Amino acid sequence: MAHPEIKVLDKGFVRLVDHMGSDLSVVNAARVSFGKMKATFEDGDAKLVDYLAEHEHTSPFRHTALTLHVKAPIFVFRQWMKHRIGSEFNEISGRYVEFPEDEFFVPATFRQQAKVNKQGSEGEIAEAHRARALESYLESCRGAVTHYKELIALGVCREQARCVLPVALYSEVYWTVSLQAVAHFIRLRADGHAQWEIQQYAAAVRNLVEPLFPVGLKALLASGKG
Repeated sequence: MAHPEIKVLDKGFVRLVDHMGSDLSVVNAARVSFGKMKATFEDGDAKLVDYLAEHEHTSPFRHTALTLHVKAPIFVFRQWMKHRIGSEFNEISGRYVEFPEDEFFVPATFRQQAKVNKQGSEGEIAEAHRARALESYLESCRGAVTHYKELIALGVCREQARCVLPVALYSEVYWTVSLQAVAHFIRLRADGHAQWEIQQYAAAVRNLVEPLFPVGLKALLASGKG
């Protein structure tokens, strides 16, 4: 069985590994309070899902699960892994595996620091500086990888050698998450105030989740309660 996958950035991806439940699962989790269960999802059930989301009756949304395989730069995962509630992460370990030669993120453009938002960016740096910025970036990343490989060749253990690697390095995780938690992630990280790179991952996650839970995800995002 093929697993849907969306390419992100220059070397990353988001891949659906597995999922449990549907919009009907949300409805049945809510209706069990009355000792009822349905076999098919109907128009009236969409109204119930909207009601649950709007009035913060969110426990039925947690009777669902998705497992995604994600490849992203470490700096993206540092933001992503703040989303701990309703989430579980397992990450590739640099103690067990040796990282490849050329597995770091290279931006297509370099943004300048935002004048108002102290943590954000805006626009592109001056054209006169673009070539040197890329050259400096690549020198730094490639140099770090060269030193990493040298340390390993000198007999240094992987768990120490990895300390010289940049946060631009790609890593991989399995992320298992409830529908409510994934909606919360999308709502915050697809927002224009989030870093551009993680916005691309949030969009990819949404494109994979939406076909599986079209009513539930829409309701949670519309209500802002995800």
